[in-house]
Amino acid sequence: METRLQEIAARGNKNVKIGIIPGHFATNHSHVNYYVDMTRIKSHHSMAKQAAAELARPYLASTPIDTIICLEGTEVLGAFLAEELSKTGNRSINESMDICVIAPELNANNQMIFRDNTQKMIWGKRILLLISSASTGKTINRSMECLQYYNGHLAGIASIFSAIAQVQDIPVHAIFTDKDLPDYHSSLTTQCELCQKHVKIDAIVNSFGYSKI
Repeated sequence: METRLQEIAARGNKNVKIGIIPGHFATNHSHVNYYVDMTRIKSHHSMAKQAAAELARPYLASTPIDTIICLEGTEVLGAFLAEELSKTGNRSINESMDICVIAPELNANNQMIFRDNTQKMIWGKRILLLISSASTGKTINRSMECLQYYNGHLAGIASIFSAIAQVQDIPVHAIFTDKDLPDYHSSLTTQCELCQKHVKIDAIVNSFGYSKI
């Protein structure tokens, strides 16, 4: 499977790259015809820092942010994003702000929760939701419900890769989109054309990576 790996560079910064593998992959919510590998952006500090600069641009001038909530292993990226947004001399509305960077806990029912010690970073705060990949919007919708419960105010949605332009009229700002992937498609299991053609699933994929079948 790895022999099919291709690299794609971001339009705004050629040093920021993802890997893509064409095939037949099953996620928690859908089937997709590409596995998008964001390992380096999420774990290598140099690329994460440059990726954060790309993600910060839409929010610098006019979007106050108190807290970044990191989903799907984006904590390293989130820390650099907070630094970029609050950097002195960056002409940011958040200049010199002490932006909180937190990640939710998942309970036994796979629901996102925040403990008492972190709820104060959400209650009444302006939240930037950071996610690694958005293909159907279900994870973002679930996160928005969680924020409503904790009285957080969603200020924006940022993603490394997104196949959707918005969720509930809120734009998803992404470094990479489905336009960067030739013929990318995501579908429900019951509507998957590859399944209907009896094409074998290559791997089960999630935000941690992939497991071959």
